[in-house]
Parts: sequence; C-alpha cells; structure tokens
Amino acid sequence: QVQLVESGGGLVQAGGSLRLSCAASGHTFSTYAMGWFRQAPGKEREFVATMDWIRSKTYYSDSVKGRFTISRDNTKNTLYLEMNSLKPEDTAVYYCAVQSHYSGSYSNIKDFGSWGQGTQVTVSS
Repeated sequence: QVQLVESGGGLVQAGGSLRLSCAASGHTFSTYAMGWFRQAPGKEREFVATMDWIRSKTYYSDSVKGRFTISRDNTKNTLYLEMNSLKPEDTAVYYCAVQSHYSGSYSNIKDFGSWGQGTQVTVSS
C-alpha cells in the first residue's frame, strides 16, 4: 500500500506560478509511473502529467505542455509539479497518483491505483 500526501495548492492570479508536492511512503517498488491528475467542478478527473519511474520519461496533456513540469526527488520520495503561466481554466483539485498497472500508456486513469487526498488550485482572472 502506498500513501500519498499532496501539498502546495492555493490561490494565484492568472499568469502566476505554483509548485505542488507529493510525498510518497509505503510500498512503492512496483510502480510503473507517478503522476498528477486534476478534477474541476462538474468535470471528470483528467490526466495532467506523469513520469515513467524507470526511465524518468515525462508525459503531459496538451493543455499543460510547455507550462507545467513534472519532476521527482528520489532522496525525499517526493514528486513535484511546477506550474507556470497559470490560467483560470487550470482551477481544479490536483491529485497525485501511482500507476500500479500498465495497459499501454502512462496516462490511463484506470491504471492508477493509489491516490492522494488532493490539493486545491484556484487561478483568478
């Protein structure tokens, strides 16, 4: 069992930046990837970014590519999401997740079995 704790959310003006953190503990060695998803009010949870745990290759949704950067610190067992040039449409609860199954991609939400509690990001216009 993996435990994930997100932090770093908050209120920011459009064009601003935030960095989210996800501290992981527990059973992490059967991980294919770790990543970030988000869910806006009234919408389904969607893929934001993931990092392949073996090769550290990164994947991004088209909506955040070029603005967000996913990274990790192995010494701290922590995953990060650096968010720049934030837009009001980035407003959502952001969740950290562990991919415990592989069905052919690193963005299929059904492959992610462990989730954090989420952290709210609000971008004002």
